[in-house]
Amino acid sequence: MGEQFAVLMFFEDGERRYVRRFVSAQEASRAFAHCIHSVEAQFGIAMRVVITDRCDCILREWQFGKGITFPS
Repeated sequence: MGEQFAVLMFFEDGERRYVRRFVSAQEASRAFAHCIHSVEAQFGIAMRVVITDRCDCILREWQFGKGITFPS
């Protein structure tokens, strides 16, 4: 079994939602790109989008108003 990743969206009300879980790096990258260009992200409903690995380490992060903040 290969490495697995998750994509999460964080919202201004404090809620979070898994967009994808237990997916390949390629699928996580596609989901991340989709999320940061979504209507939710463009209008500030989603404040943050991250890709994490199986140890919950953040590998990539986008923040509303700042763009991709990690890695810098």
